[in-house]
Amino acid sequence: MLLIALLVAALLPRPAAASDMPSYDLTLDNGKLIPEVLEVKAGEKFVIQLHNAGNTPAEFESNSLRKEKVLAPGVKSFVVIHPLRAGSYDFFDDFHLPDARGKVVAE
Repeated sequence: MLLIALLVAALLPRPAAASDMPSYDLTLDNGKLIPEVLEVKAGEKFVIQLHNAGNTPAEFESNSLRKEKVLAPGVKSFVVIHPLRAGSYDFFDDFHLPDARGKVVAE
């Protein structure tokens, strides 16, 4: 019985882990976004790896991507972005406006 349960579990689809998805690095550094443009493949789920390299809090925010993440100084985190249609999607560091603005370009 245990063997059957293990075989069934092995055949069930598993959700993709963050490590299985394309990953893009974004550094937030006291109002600078590095890089300012992330070029991604349209229709593909992906991860944005966030790193606050500054000495003040930072907030990755995007209304068009419907994501928001606050990071203390020195903290690393990530956001998972579901497949996007081709186009441009703005993001910003809400704590360092008006200068800290960038975009994701899906092609």
